Amino acid sequence: MKFSFKNDYSEGCHPAILQSLLQHNLDQQTGYGEDEYSLQAKELIRKKINSQNSEIYFVSGGTQANLIVISSVLKPYQCAISASTGHILNNETGAIEATGHKILSIEKEDGKLTPADIIPVLESHGNIPHQVMPKMVYISNSTELGTIYTLKELKELSDFCKEKHLYLFMDGARMGHALTSEINDLTLENVAALTDIFYLGGTKNGALIGEAIVINNQDLQQDFAFNIKQKGALLAKGRLLGIQFLELMKNDLYFDLASYANQQAMKIKHAMEERGVRFLSETYTNQIFPILSNDLIQKLSEKFEFYVWKKIDENFSAIRLITSWSTGDEPVNDFIEIIKREL
Repeated sequence: MKFSFKNDYSEGCHPAILQSLLQHNLDQQTGYGEDEYSLQAKELIRKKINSQNSEIYFVSGGTQANLIVISSVLKPYQCAISASTGHILNNETGAIEATGHKILSIEKEDGKLTPADIIPVLESHGNIPHQVMPKMVYISNSTELGTIYTLKELKELSDFCKEKHLYLFMDGARMGHALTSEINDLTLENVAALTDIFYLGGTKNGALIGEAIVINNQDLQQDFAFNIKQKGALLAKGRLLGIQFLELMKNDLYFDLASYANQQAMKIKHAMEERGVRFLSETYTNQIFPILSNDLIQKLSEKFEFYVWKKIDENFSAIRLITSWSTGDEPVNDFIEIIKREL
């Protein structure tokens, strides 16, 4: 059976989560996220972000989180701005557009947005009321290309959004991997202070399912729960999400799992660098995008699964490799051995 480097959610969940779910299986609890585990998990998150005024909601997945946040925050005539690689543009089947909200795309090779990128979009959408109104900047950390925002970059973007009266929303499906990257200088507290809304992704970092939406802008908190319910995201058995995030947060398991996934990816990256391999983007997270010959890609695909991400020319393509919280040393070493043998 081939080992998959296609994603970081092919496995179930961390054993501590399964053990906790089993341990508390017969405990009777209040429904709809008012169970003791959800309340404890929310309080832990507030402590870690140092923001007691932030509101937290658990939902099942990233697309659901993006859909609910954007459709709830924006008025019918407002739109979101995203890098061209953004998940809401490429991997959500038009979910945002289906709510009536347009997404304005900006081409970015590294997947990150800056104020300089956004200014032309604002300038080209000033024909009021004949054009949609840009109101939200959507970013991902880490991005879909595995890159991360620095504290300086996020602060500049946050200050710009405040100046231009734009909401800043951070997709944190791989937040743990960004914050545990070896080059990261952001903290979770920084993220909370500099964004209006973000979410902590559990699905791609050791949970069975689950994302934690964190609303920092108090103006956006009112009645948000109605949107959760209306979009079918308010689970009667909210404990299933609460228990998972309680386990992930209480001893920093969330960050330990992400750090491990990053380390496994970096082993492969360093081995490739030693053989002179180029990369599509400079990443220090659990996603890497090496550029390899099509012949080598074919050979690797005999033993491993991964995505061929982008055609470079007739002879070379970039592939995407993702490691997870449970990627063992054996497949990593096997992959490296083939690279060393063939290059």
